[in-house]
Amino acid sequence: MTLDSGLFVRRKIYLQFVTIKFQHAFAIGLLGMVPALTGCLYRTHIVPKTRVADVIMSTSLDEMSRQLNSRFEATQTMNASVTVAAVTGGGLQGKEKEYTALSGYIFMRKPANLRVLLRVPVLGSTALDMVSDGTNFKLLIPRYNKAMVGTNEVTKPSKNAMENLRPSVFFDSMFIQGQGPNEILSMTTDTRIVPSENKKELIEEPAYELHVLAQPEGRTQRTLRVIHINSTDLLPFQQDIYDKDGQVVTKALYSNYHFYGDIPFPSTIVIQRPRDQYSLTVTIVKMTMNQKLEDDQFELKIPEGIPIQKLN
Repeated sequence: MTLDSGLFVRRKIYLQFVTIKFQHAFAIGLLGMVPALTGCLYRTHIVPKTRVADVIMSTSLDEMSRQLNSRFEATQTMNASVTVAAVTGGGLQGKEKEYTALSGYIFMRKPANLRVLLRVPVLGSTALDMVSDGTNFKLLIPRYNKAMVGTNEVTKPSKNAMENLRPSVFFDSMFIQGQGPNEILSMTTDTRIVPSENKKELIEEPAYELHVLAQPEGRTQRTLRVIHINSTDLLPFQQDIYDKDGQVVTKALYSNYHFYGDIPFPSTIVIQRPRDQYSLTVTIVKMTMNQKLEDDQFELKIPEGIPIQKLN
């Protein structure tokens, strides 16, 4: 071996030694950084604990349909003292307007008579009076010297959301119909999370979704409404009503049930109209069911001199 070759070998051995030492030191340094790195990659937050509901009731599609139909058929008339609060606007408009709650009455008589009479706070004068026979309706708003008449179905939506309000919005939201003639039912299950009474924890509740469908048209089938039913008491907590294009036109939320005889009925009903950008909260203060209501309770005479607008 020459002098140059020996020097080359020694240099190569030295470089390998230095490389090994560097890799060892780098590995030790990297391991030392792990706690710091992992500490930057996650944070711990305290969240409400979730537990499964204590009572869960099971049911079948046939039984659920029977209960809904039974409650709907058992309610023939209703005389309710109510308050109604309205909110217009929303995300599409970038603002909301809350109106003062109005007190008044809602009368209903099967098959389709409905009257909503609301009064101005303190003064007690009429703020809104609306009647319907199920096909046509009249609406009187004395404060604005305005009256409207038309059919229950909106054919040409108005830019003024409240002009799209029809008695059927109240009727369909407040009285949940089960399976009608020529309608098809299907049922699925879902889960919802609700706060506990003390608001300190969340409760996971299975929920039933009852889909009411129209008869198939060729290869398509249209959803009419979806009724969301709580598994803890088998009472509806939400109803979604669809139009012929498959869009949700009304969402009704139900809470605070009370029994009127053997009939459970929600005392708080929130009616949301997402396309019209308004919502109504109906709170039932007092109610009687299935007492006789006279014809004149569903009559509305528009005073002379008030212009009448015909709505499509």
